Amino acid sequence: MNQPTESVWALESQALSGGYGTESIVQDISFGLHPGEWLSILGANGSGKSTLLRLLSRILLPQQGTVLLDGKAIHTQSAQAVARSLALLPQQQTIPPGLTVRQLVSLGRAPYQPWWSWELDVADRQQVTRSLESAGLMDYSDRLVERLSGGERQRAFLALALAQTPQVLLLDEPTTYLDLRYQLELLELLKRFNQDQNLTIITVLHDVNLATRFSDRLALLKHGKLHHLGAPIDVVTPENLAEIFGIDAAILQTPVGLQICPLAPFTSSKPQVQTL
Repeated sequence: MNQPTESVWALESQALSGGYGTESIVQDISFGLHPGEWLSILGANGSGKSTLLRLLSRILLPQQGTVLLDGKAIHTQSAQAVARSLALLPQQQTIPPGLTVRQLVSLGRAPYQPWWSWELDVADRQQVTRSLESAGLMDYSDRLVERLSGGERQRAFLALALAQTPQVLLLDEPTTYLDLRYQLELLELLKRFNQDQNLTIITVLHDVNLATRFSDRLALLKHGKLHHLGAPIDVVTPENLAEIFGIDAAILQTPVGLQICPLAPFTSSKPQVQTL
């Protein structure tokens, strides 16, 4: 992770609470991300991970608290202004029929176009090409999105997000429905953008091992509340895994760093600490 040169957070959540209608799903969540930091949000099903991401990305209005994007309240900014700094890759994408990969990625330049213009200028077209190249999709640029494999499709939507040239990228379960190879390829690609472009990343993930491997910090949610936040080595403990996920697990040191091995559902009064 590149160290920030300024004190301003790239993205900050201040006492954030929200949900749907009058129902509060997440409560009183506060944290900040440095530029170039990668945070993964983990928790059991129903813990509020995706709701928190929707609040952070301006899709949902908070019931209380605020989100600051580069020091400015995100919900007081226009959608166009936010889209120039923050991009969201949702869990399920709508695939317009008949759209080529290049046409899809070109949509990422919409925040920079005046409302009366339908054509990309030279600079916009160059950014689309750079995004396609970065995602390894130049050979697929004229292919219909609907004909891509799952891994190729995820890279196409990632290229769309990158075409916005965001400083912050939010991804909701980006590895869902991908086999192991494509999961690793996608996360390795994200890590390269994170390191080379100082891109700030927040991912919602189910897989603790992938989150631990690629993230700078982990946020563990339970029943909509932030229970633990910190570096993987500090957060991924048998006690926390028992509390958040209800499992007994062994902690392993591997060639790719700290990983866990689930052993059984947690039933004892005290988690079994096992380090192999």
